[in-house]
Amino acid sequence: MRVLVVGSGGREHALVWAIAASPLVTKVYAAPGNPGTGTLAENVPIGAEDIPGLVRFALEQGVDLVVPGPEGPLVAGLADALAEAGIACCGPTAAAARLEGSKAFTKELCDEAGIPTALWERFDDAAAAIDFIRRRGAPLVVKADGLASGKGVVVAQTEAEAEAAVRAMMEEARFGAAGATLVIEECLVGAECSLFALCDGTDAVFLGLARDHKRVGDGDTGPNTGGMGAFSPVPGLDPAPLMDGFIRPALTAMAARGTPFRGILFAGLMLTEAGPRLIEYNVRFGDPECQAILPRLRSDLIPGLLAACQGELASFDLRFRDEACVAVVMAARGYPDAPETGTAIDGLQAAAAVSGALVFEAATRIEDGRLLASGGRVLTIGALGPSVEAARETAYAAIGHLVWPGGFCRRDIGATV
Repeated sequence: MRVLVVGSGGREHALVWAIAASPLVTKVYAAPGNPGTGTLAENVPIGAEDIPGLVRFALEQGVDLVVPGPEGPLVAGLADALAEAGIACCGPTAAAARLEGSKAFTKELCDEAGIPTALWERFDDAAAAIDFIRRRGAPLVVKADGLASGKGVVVAQTEAEAEAAVRAMMEEARFGAAGATLVIEECLVGAECSLFALCDGTDAVFLGLARDHKRVGDGDTGPNTGGMGAFSPVPGLDPAPLMDGFIRPALTAMAARGTPFRGILFAGLMLTEAGPRLIEYNVRFGDPECQAILPRLRSDLIPGLLAACQGELASFDLRFRDEACVAVVMAARGYPDAPETGTAIDGLQAAAAVSGALVFEAATRIEDGRLLASGGRVLTIGALGPSVEAARETAYAAIGHLVWPGGFCRRDIGATV
């Protein structure tokens, strides 16, 4: 098989790493990829959002399967365009990708399907939203309805913070059209976890549980980020009731709407005192959760992706290693506000040589033979181990071999499980 992975981050490096290991695969492409994917695949200079370019390339190269990493191309219709060209894509149609593309759509589906979630209201007018905030009181969560690169959610502890978020999204159009409609919901309290499932429109197979660390600083301090690290599995959590409560009802509701969901469905959950509640659905792997889940997968990933495309998951199963995995993000100084780019990174080979360690590149580039940081979240250093504690010790031991004064990481990823 010839497989094309779409995207350029650490998630995509992990996907390329897992796919390239399959004996069923003869060629892997990454579009646009990064220096890390380039060691396992052929990078091609096509942007993840360039749908016509991706389809044209897939046709020209005889690609058998496309695996999208980020959500943007899916919401924009990548899977639809590939289907028209007769190319398999392990990802949802644009209509099904509304599960991530519209917060209000997801909330309506939850109410319809009886999926537990936070109490919520939809607003298309800033004055009405602010009036609701003043009547309801804080804390509240203000969400832009559309895609906002992970930045369109504000957990407001005061009414003033909530009102400022409304004005920024609706009046200042900070996120463009994505913020024209808002969802305002109750602020759930508890531990978060990420549930992943491989779906074929009707059936679903468990793909992993992970816990992400969103805030930039140790002890969950500082601003939210795209994710500073993750670990898998999450001790003490049984995936079976979570699959029954949050994945299968969503598949049933989407199929009933005539928009069956195929691909990877990610349910972000809050484990409250009253039970698990849905925070949001994503229509792809998380980053860095992907880097913590795929190393634990004992099964070949390719047959699972194909079964999802072909509607054959009813009799399919995936096997996992007993080991835990911890994945630590290395970010550029100044992230998430103004990351410093262009700084040199050394010691990557020494880090990768640590027994059990895994190195996934994200925002990197090569210039004059040196590896340089080119964005915010630059590397993910992971490790397998017999326990979360053992895995995190190995991951941080590998990080100790890096020579990168321009980078930093949290030191408590996986410390509290």
